[in-house]
Amino acid sequence: MSRRNRPEKHEILPDMRYHSVNVQNFINRVIRSGKKSVATTLVYDAFDMIEERSKRNPLEIFEQAIKNVSPIMEVKPRRVGGATYQVPMEVPPYRRFALASRWLLSAAKSRGGKSFAEKLAGELLDAASGQGAAMRKREEVHKMAEANRAFSHYRV
Repeated sequence: MSRRNRPEKHEILPDMRYHSVNVQNFINRVIRSGKKSVATTLVYDAFDMIEERSKRNPLEIFEQAIKNVSPIMEVKPRRVGGATYQVPMEVPPYRRFALASRWLLSAAKSRGGKSFAEKLAGELLDAASGQGAAMRKREEVHKMAEANRAFSHYRV
């Protein structure tokens, strides 16, 4: 029931070091003021710190963190006869990654002190072990969806 035709998704090429499309996508979300090289350096520095601290492949930790933080359900507002209901919906895969990376980055930014690379490394390690602010955000979203299960018959 979409109102307009959606633009097609851009083809994102894998990153240089890990040859992963997800890492490249994540780097693209870190970008500030169009400085991709700075964003790339920050993400790779964070990955190096993860490798130092955990002695494991940082790509595995990154994938695990994204998987843990990705929401399965979320609520979307839906107007029915003058009232707005929060209707729980399943989250499509592309949006799961988008939300997970957005939450990881905002959680990393809000961490205290240190360089951004250190904050990001800390947040990714926390998320991979099922802790941290990004995980709390996911739990909140799931709680909202669970609380509004009564309205699930108003599917959008």
